[in-house]
Amino acid sequence: MLKPAVVIDSGSRFTRGGFAGQEQPQCVLRTLLLPPCSVGTPRDAWQPCPGTESLRCSAAAPRCRPLKHGLVEDWDGMKTLWSHLLCCCLKVSPEEHPVLLAESPSCPATDRAKAAEVLFESFGVPGLHLANSGFLSLCAHGRVTGLAVEAGAAASHVTSVWGGQTLREGTRCLGVAGDHLSRHLQRLLLQGPAEPAALQALTKKVLTQLKEQCCYVSLDYEGDLQEKGSHPPARFQTPDGRWITLGKERFCCPEPLFRPELLQLSCPGLHRLAAQSLHTLPEPARRHVLGNIVLSGGSSMFPGFPERMCLELNLLFQGAGVHVEVLANPRRGTAAWAGGSMAASLTSFQHTWMTKGDYQEHGAQYVHRKFQ
Repeated sequence: MLKPAVVIDSGSRFTRGGFAGQEQPQCVLRTLLLPPCSVGTPRDAWQPCPGTESLRCSAAAPRCRPLKHGLVEDWDGMKTLWSHLLCCCLKVSPEEHPVLLAESPSCPATDRAKAAEVLFESFGVPGLHLANSGFLSLCAHGRVTGLAVEAGAAASHVTSVWGGQTLREGTRCLGVAGDHLSRHLQRLLLQGPAEPAALQALTKKVLTQLKEQCCYVSLDYEGDLQEKGSHPPARFQTPDGRWITLGKERFCCPEPLFRPELLQLSCPGLHRLAAQSLHTLPEPARRHVLGNIVLSGGSSMFPGFPERMCLELNLLFQGAGVHVEVLANPRRGTAAWAGGSMAASLTSFQHTWMTKGDYQEHGAQYVHRKFQ
């Protein structure tokens, strides 16, 4: 009998790993490989960086992000990351545990086949399941039909799912996510009255902390802009002890999720992409899915985000005779991983694995037939 499945969700910012049936991932690594701590490290040596969630490498490049916008740019880097997660963090023999791998809705067909090749050839896993992260986010809410609205670190997605099947024609991608919002916040602060010396302490990590602790989504953006002082300011202390006061920056920061034009992007906001996805469904299915819209991803965690999404969608579907429901679990930041853990623990799921025998008989391209 196979040992418990390992569930891996590799995002542009973090890679999460753990075992099927667990509520939370056991291990979280930054999807980032840093240069070596000292000169003279063997070129093929990779080791955990003490006290951090990153791995260090001996490559000449200053740092390596093997995964960007859901696309793998360095398979050797991904192999190293997965090896460290499996062998060092989870302390398992990959040959004994099937792997459920969450994949971005933007994942190209070539990456799906390459992932199968790496996991079967380099790690010798006995079984593999590839699952769309939007579908897994729905699973985390106990649903196999619905609309998943994912706002992550590098990209945001909308995915329609019907009866467990991801509807590709209903998938939409928005190039606005957490990293873009952090840079937007930095620009807003530079335009404000904050002390330049305080802003110098805002590294990317500190800026992310500032965004997550102080920012929120407005339910009336235009109104809040006009009414000065309608919302209380927030204060944030930088690592060097200086204080930054945020006013309208608090709600202006995440607004590009709904108004990409604020970042000079000529594309619909996340709520309009959700409506576009819903309109690809037949009328009876659409009415059912409207009551099963789930949020996931770290950038959906802003206070006010679920309420704003619900408000915007109800406005867009006004007159349709339906009331849109938006489900927002407090742990939605890791919903894709949690959904994978839940699915892989079910007895009914066990027949869905692509086995090592399947791979040896049909090759890596079999993933396209097995996981549609």
